[in-house]
Amino acid sequence: MDYFLELFFGGLTRGSIYALIALGYTMVYGIIELINFAHGEIYMIGAFTALIAASALSLLGLNGPALLILAGLIAVIYSAAYGYTIEKIAYKPLRKAQRLSPLISAIGMSIFLQNYVLLAQTSDFLSFPTLVDEFAFMEPVSHIMRSSELLIVATTLVCTVLLTLFIKFSRTGKAMRATAQDKTMAMLLGININRVISVTFIIGSGLAAIGGVLISNHIGQINFYIGFIAGIKAFTAAVLGGIGSIPGAVLGGLILGWTESFATGYVSSDYEDVFAFGLLVFILIFRPAGILGRSSTDKV
Repeated sequence: MDYFLELFFGGLTRGSIYALIALGYTMVYGIIELINFAHGEIYMIGAFTALIAASALSLLGLNGPALLILAGLIAVIYSAAYGYTIEKIAYKPLRKAQRLSPLISAIGMSIFLQNYVLLAQTSDFLSFPTLVDEFAFMEPVSHIMRSSELLIVATTLVCTVLLTLFIKFSRTGKAMRATAQDKTMAMLLGININRVISVTFIIGSGLAAIGGVLISNHIGQINFYIGFIAGIKAFTAAVLGGIGSIPGAVLGGLILGWTESFATGYVSSDYEDVFAFGLLVFILIFRPAGILGRSSTDKV
Protein backbone atom coordinates (compact mmCIF):
# COMPACT_ATOMS: atom_id res chain seq x y z
CA MET A 1 0.00 0.00 0.00
CA ASP A 2 2.85 2.37 0.82
CA TYR A 3 4.32 1.79 -2.63
CA PHE A 4 0.98 2.63 -4.27
CA LEU A 5 0.68 5.82 -2.19
CA GLU A 6 4.25 6.79 -3.06
CA LEU A 7 3.45 6.44 -6.76
CA PHE A 8 0.14 8.28 -6.28
CA PHE A 9 1.71 11.29 -4.61
CA GLY A 10 4.64 11.21 -7.02
CA GLY A 11 2.17 11.35 -9.92
CA LEU A 12 0.25 14.10 -8.15
CA THR A 13 3.46 16.12 -7.93
CA ARG A 14 4.30 15.61 -11.60
CA GLY A 15 0.76 16.39 -12.61
CA SER A 16 0.74 19.60 -10.57
CA ILE A 17 3.82 20.87 -12.40
CA TYR A 18 2.33 19.91 -15.77
CA ALA A 19 -0.85 21.72 -14.77
CA LEU A 20 0.98 24.95 -13.90
CA ILE A 21 2.66 24.99 -17.31
CA ALA A 22 -0.46 23.79 -19.14
CA LEU A 23 -2.43 26.74 -17.75
CA GLY A 24 -0.23 29.05 -19.80
CA TYR A 25 -0.78 27.00 -22.96
CA THR A 26 -4.53 26.88 -22.50
CA MET A 27 -4.88 30.60 -21.66
CA VAL A 28 -2.93 31.72 -24.73
CA TYR A 29 -4.80 29.32 -27.00
CA GLY A 30 -8.13 30.40 -25.55
CA ILE A 31 -7.39 34.05 -26.32
CA ILE A 32 -5.59 34.00 -29.68
CA GLU A 33 -5.71 30.32 -30.72
CA LEU A 34 -1.92 30.10 -30.79
CA ILE A 35 0.23 27.31 -29.39
CA ASN A 36 3.12 29.07 -27.66
CA PHE A 37 5.83 26.43 -28.08
CA ALA A 38 8.33 28.73 -26.35
CA HIS A 39 6.32 28.39 -23.12
CA GLY A 40 8.44 25.49 -21.89
CA GLU A 41 11.55 27.63 -22.21
CA ILE A 42 9.94 30.27 -19.98
CA TYR A 43 9.61 27.52 -17.36
CA MET A 44 13.31 26.75 -17.80
CA ILE A 45 14.32 30.42 -17.61
CA GLY A 46 12.34 30.74 -14.39
CA ALA A 47 14.35 27.90 -12.86
CA PHE A 48 17.69 29.42 -13.90
CA THR A 49 16.65 32.86 -12.68
CA ALA A 50 15.66 31.43 -9.30
CA LEU A 51 19.03 29.67 -9.01
CA ILE A 52 20.95 32.89 -9.74
CA ALA A 53 18.72 34.91 -7.42
CA ALA A 54 18.99 32.35 -4.62
CA SER A 55 22.78 32.30 -4.93
CA ALA A 56 22.94 36.10 -4.73
CA LEU A 57 20.43 36.42 -1.88
CA SER A 58 22.16 33.71 0.16
CA LEU A 59 25.24 35.97 0.30
CA LEU A 60 23.05 38.45 2.20
CA GLY A 61 22.30 35.84 4.84
CA LEU A 62 18.85 34.79 3.64
CA ASN A 63 17.86 31.14 3.80
CA GLY A 64 14.89 28.81 4.11
CA PRO A 65 11.36 29.79 3.05
CA ALA A 66 12.23 33.51 2.81
CA LEU A 67 14.94 32.71 0.27
CA LEU A 68 12.58 30.49 -1.75
CA ILE A 69 9.84 33.14 -1.79
CA LEU A 70 12.15 36.00 -2.81
CA ALA A 71 13.99 33.94 -5.42
CA GLY A 72 10.65 32.70 -6.75
CA LEU A 73 9.26 36.23 -6.91
CA ILE A 74 12.28 37.44 -8.87
CA ALA A 75 11.93 34.47 -11.23
CA VAL A 76 8.23 35.19 -11.78
CA ILE A 77 8.86 38.87 -12.58
CA TYR A 78 11.78 38.09 -14.90
CA SER A 79 9.90 35.30 -16.70
CA ALA A 80 6.77 37.43 -17.03
CA ALA A 81 8.91 40.10 -18.70
CA TYR A 82 10.18 37.45 -21.12
CA GLY A 83 6.65 36.32 -21.88
CA TYR A 84 5.56 39.90 -22.54
CA THR A 85 8.57 40.55 -24.81
CA ILE A 86 8.13 37.32 -26.75
CA GLU A 87 4.49 38.15 -27.46
CA LYS A 88 5.40 41.61 -28.76
CA ILE A 89 8.34 40.46 -30.90
CA ALA A 90 7.43 37.00 -32.17
CA TYR A 91 3.64 36.76 -32.13
CA LYS A 92 1.94 40.16 -32.35
CA PRO A 93 3.27 40.98 -35.86
CA LEU A 94 1.93 37.63 -37.11
CA ARG A 95 -1.59 37.67 -35.68
CA LYS A 96 -3.18 38.24 -39.09
CA ALA A 97 -0.74 36.04 -40.97
CA GLN A 98 -1.45 32.49 -42.12
CA ARG A 99 -1.74 30.07 -39.19
CA LEU A 100 1.52 28.34 -40.10
CA SER A 101 3.59 31.53 -39.68
CA PRO A 102 3.03 32.05 -35.93
CA LEU A 103 3.58 28.33 -35.39
CA ILE A 104 7.00 28.49 -37.05
CA SER A 105 7.78 31.67 -35.11
CA ALA A 106 6.91 29.91 -31.83
CA ILE A 107 9.15 26.94 -32.63
CA GLY A 108 11.95 29.31 -33.66
CA MET A 109 11.62 31.26 -30.41
CA SER A 110 11.80 28.01 -28.45
CA ILE A 111 15.05 27.01 -30.18
CA PHE A 112 16.46 30.52 -29.75
CA LEU A 113 15.80 30.58 -25.99
CA GLN A 114 17.28 27.11 -25.53
CA ASN A 115 20.51 28.11 -27.22
CA TYR A 116 20.55 31.50 -25.52
CA VAL A 117 20.54 29.85 -22.08
CA LEU A 118 23.01 27.20 -23.28
CA LEU A 119 25.52 29.87 -24.30
CA ALA A 120 24.82 32.14 -21.32
CA GLN A 121 25.03 29.32 -18.75
CA THR A 122 26.25 25.79 -19.49
CA SER A 123 25.18 22.53 -21.11
CA ASP A 124 25.85 20.64 -17.86
CA PHE A 125 23.35 19.97 -15.13
CA LEU A 126 23.60 22.50 -12.31
CA SER A 127 22.82 21.77 -8.68
CA PHE A 128 19.81 23.60 -7.29
CA PRO A 129 19.93 24.12 -3.52
CA THR A 130 17.21 22.74 -1.27
CA LEU A 131 15.60 25.96 -0.08
CA VAL A 132 12.96 24.41 2.17
CA ASP A 133 13.70 21.84 4.88
CA GLU A 134 11.40 18.94 5.64
CA PHE A 135 8.33 20.04 7.60
CA ALA A 136 8.09 18.51 11.07
CA PHE A 137 4.43 17.55 10.66
CA MET A 138 5.32 15.59 7.50
CA GLU A 139 7.65 13.20 9.33
CA PRO A 140 5.03 10.39 9.82
CA VAL A 141 4.37 10.27 6.05
CA SER A 142 7.82 11.26 4.81
CA HIS A 143 8.33 7.78 3.33
CA ILE A 144 5.52 8.36 0.82
CA MET A 145 5.48 12.13 0.36
CA ARG A 146 8.18 14.77 0.83
CA SER A 147 7.63 18.33 1.99
CA SER A 148 8.69 19.70 -1.40
CA GLU A 149 5.97 17.59 -3.03
CA LEU A 150 3.35 18.96 -0.64
CA LEU A 151 4.56 22.46 -1.44
CA ILE A 152 4.15 21.84 -5.18
CA VAL A 153 0.63 20.43 -4.84
CA ALA A 154 -0.51 23.17 -2.45
CA THR A 155 0.94 25.95 -4.63
CA THR A 156 -0.72 24.55 -7.75
CA LEU A 157 -4.06 24.39 -5.94
CA VAL A 158 -3.74 27.99 -4.70
CA CYS A 159 -2.64 29.30 -8.11
CA THR A 160 -5.51 27.53 -9.87
CA VAL A 161 -8.10 28.88 -7.46
CA LEU A 162 -6.72 32.42 -7.65
CA LEU A 163 -6.54 32.30 -11.45
CA THR A 164 -10.13 31.05 -11.66
CA LEU A 165 -11.36 33.81 -9.34
CA PHE A 166 -9.35 36.40 -11.28
CA ILE A 167 -10.81 35.38 -14.63
CA LYS A 168 -14.35 35.08 -13.28
CA PHE A 169 -14.64 38.24 -11.18
CA SER A 170 -11.96 40.78 -12.10
CA ARG A 171 -12.43 43.44 -14.77
CA THR A 172 -9.40 42.18 -16.68
CA GLY A 173 -10.61 38.60 -16.37
CA LYS A 174 -13.96 39.51 -17.88
CA ALA A 175 -12.14 41.30 -20.69
CA MET A 176 -10.10 38.13 -21.27
CA ARG A 177 -13.26 36.06 -21.54
CA ALA A 178 -14.82 38.57 -23.92
CA THR A 179 -11.70 38.62 -26.10
CA ALA A 180 -11.62 34.83 -26.21
CA GLN A 181 -15.26 34.72 -27.29
CA ASP A 182 -15.17 37.40 -30.00
CA LYS A 183 -12.22 39.74 -30.54
CA THR A 184 -14.04 42.05 -32.95
CA MET A 185 -17.01 42.55 -30.65
CA ALA A 186 -14.66 43.04 -27.69
CA MET A 187 -12.90 45.84 -29.57
CA LEU A 188 -16.23 47.45 -30.42
CA LEU A 189 -17.08 47.43 -26.72
CA GLY A 190 -13.89 49.35 -25.94
CA ILE A 191 -11.70 46.49 -24.73
CA ASN A 192 -8.01 46.89 -25.48
CA ILE A 193 -7.35 43.40 -26.80
CA ASN A 194 -3.60 44.06 -27.15
CA ARG A 195 -3.39 44.71 -23.41
CA VAL A 196 -5.54 41.65 -22.69
CA ILE A 197 -3.27 39.41 -24.77
CA SER A 198 -0.17 40.83 -23.09
CA VAL A 199 -1.66 40.20 -19.65
CA THR A 200 -2.44 36.63 -20.70
CA PHE A 201 1.19 36.01 -21.67
CA ILE A 202 2.41 37.64 -18.45
CA ILE A 203 0.19 35.49 -16.21
CA GLY A 204 0.97 32.30 -18.09
CA SER A 205 4.72 32.98 -17.96
CA GLY A 206 4.54 33.71 -14.25
CA LEU A 207 2.79 30.40 -13.57
CA ALA A 208 5.38 28.52 -15.63
CA ALA A 209 8.17 30.20 -13.64
CA ILE A 210 6.55 29.11 -10.37
CA GLY A 211 6.52 25.55 -11.67
CA GLY A 212 10.19 25.79 -12.69
CA VAL A 213 11.25 27.05 -9.25
CA LEU A 214 9.26 24.42 -7.34
CA ILE A 215 10.35 21.42 -9.40
CA SER A 216 14.00 22.55 -9.32
CA ASN A 217 13.83 22.82 -5.53
CA HIS A 218 12.30 19.32 -5.47
CA ILE A 219 14.67 17.57 -7.88
CA GLY A 220 17.82 19.51 -6.98
CA GLN A 221 19.22 20.12 -10.45
CA ILE A 222 18.45 22.02 -13.66
CA ASN A 223 19.58 22.03 -17.27
CA PHE A 224 18.95 24.20 -20.33
CA TYR A 225 16.90 21.38 -21.91
CA ILE A 226 14.35 20.84 -19.12
CA GLY A 227 11.92 23.31 -20.67
CA PHE A 228 11.52 21.38 -23.91
CA ILE A 229 10.52 18.09 -22.26
CA ALA A 230 8.26 19.74 -19.69
CA GLY A 231 6.70 21.93 -22.36
CA ILE A 232 5.80 18.98 -24.58
CA LYS A 233 4.31 17.10 -21.63
CA ALA A 234 2.34 20.15 -20.47
CA PHE A 235 1.04 20.76 -23.99
CA THR A 236 -0.07 17.12 -24.03
CA ALA A 237 -1.83 17.69 -20.71
CA ALA A 238 -3.61 20.78 -22.07
CA VAL A 239 -4.83 18.89 -25.13
CA LEU A 240 -5.80 15.89 -23.01
CA GLY A 241 -7.94 17.97 -20.67
CA GLY A 242 -9.34 20.18 -23.41
CA ILE A 243 -7.19 23.06 -24.57
CA GLY A 244 -8.79 26.40 -23.79
CA SER A 245 -10.26 25.07 -20.53
CA ILE A 246 -8.56 25.96 -17.24
CA PRO A 247 -10.09 23.02 -15.29
CA GLY A 248 -9.21 20.85 -18.28
CA ALA A 249 -5.54 21.88 -18.11
CA VAL A 250 -5.37 20.93 -14.43
CA LEU A 251 -7.24 17.66 -14.95
CA GLY A 252 -5.10 16.77 -17.95
CA GLY A 253 -1.92 17.49 -16.00
CA LEU A 254 -2.98 15.28 -13.09
CA ILE A 255 -4.07 12.40 -15.35
CA LEU A 256 -0.80 12.59 -17.27
CA GLY A 257 1.23 12.71 -14.05
CA TRP A 258 -0.51 9.68 -12.56
CA THR A 259 -0.24 7.76 -15.83
CA GLU A 260 3.52 8.31 -15.99
CA SER A 261 4.03 7.55 -12.31
CA PHE A 262 2.10 4.26 -12.28
CA ALA A 263 3.57 3.19 -15.63
CA THR A 264 7.06 3.79 -14.25
CA GLY A 265 6.31 2.02 -10.97
CA TYR A 266 4.43 -1.03 -12.19
CA VAL A 267 5.73 -1.54 -15.73
CA SER A 268 9.00 0.18 -16.64
CA SER A 269 10.38 3.68 -16.91
CA ASP A 270 11.18 2.86 -20.54
CA TYR A 271 7.43 2.84 -21.30
CA GLU A 272 6.58 6.04 -19.41
CA ASP A 273 6.09 8.14 -22.54
CA VAL A 274 4.38 5.30 -24.41
CA PHE A 275 1.61 5.09 -21.82
CA ALA A 276 1.29 8.87 -21.57
CA PHE A 277 0.91 9.55 -25.28
CA GLY A 278 -1.06 6.33 -25.80
CA LEU A 279 -3.61 7.60 -23.27
CA LEU A 280 -3.77 10.91 -25.15
CA VAL A 281 -4.50 9.16 -28.45
CA PHE A 282 -7.10 6.90 -26.83
CA ILE A 283 -9.02 9.79 -25.24
CA LEU A 284 -8.87 11.98 -28.35
CA ILE A 285 -10.38 9.17 -30.43
CA PHE A 286 -13.53 9.34 -28.33
CA ARG A 287 -13.26 12.99 -27.18
CA PRO A 288 -11.51 14.94 -29.97
CA ALA A 289 -11.86 18.21 -28.01
CA GLY A 290 -10.35 16.68 -24.86
CA ILE A 291 -11.99 15.56 -21.62
CA LEU A 292 -13.47 18.95 -20.69
CA GLY A 293 -13.14 20.66 -24.07
CA ARG A 294 -16.10 21.76 -26.11
CA SER A 295 -16.43 20.96 -29.78
CA SER A 296 -16.91 24.06 -31.91
CA THR A 297 -18.60 24.48 -35.26
CA ASP A 298 -17.69 27.03 -37.90
CA LYS A 299 -20.51 29.27 -39.03
CA VAL A 300 -20.87 30.07 -42.72
